[in-house]
Amino acid sequence: MKISREWATPVTIGAFGLMAVTGVLMFFHQAVGLNKLAHEWLGWAFVAGVGFHAWANWGAFKRYFVSSAAGRGVIAGFAALLLASFLPLGGGKSAPPPVLAMNAIAKAPLTAVAPLTGRPVESLVAQLQGAGFAVSGPQANLASVAEGREAQSKAMALLFGAARRD
Repeated sequence: MKISREWATPVTIGAFGLMAVTGVLMFFHQAVGLNKLAHEWLGWAFVAGVGFHAWANWGAFKRYFVSSAAGRGVIAGFAALLLASFLPLGGGKSAPPPVLAMNAIAKAPLTAVAPLTGRPVESLVAQLQGAGFAVSGPQANLASVAEGREAQSKAMALLFGAARRD
């Protein structure tokens, strides 16, 4: 299959521009509208464009692996950074802040969760019991009441969704 540089290179350049601008906006928390969605989904165009560009320029591309010590060094450096990016930070606590918050809510007693919902703890206990959750009392927590991530999510949606309707 013949891949033409006449379209592979412009796809790579255009997709790089999109990725660079949306990535910088996201880094500085200035992304608006569809910036994040475009960055995530149209990044595939960048991956494809780079693949096609490498294919169309295969002769020059493979020279970086064979005859250029500097090229090999740069590529190896980025490969090492990629591998390092999979290592957890902070002694294994690399969960995103929303996940950490949800875990904290799940482990907190219902007496501490009630003020977050804007309702009395008795209302939460009754609502959970009414939905079929076995709640021993106001000191119970969602982790013990609802086993597993899915059940905890349902319980939280029940409690916090109802808070929005009140």
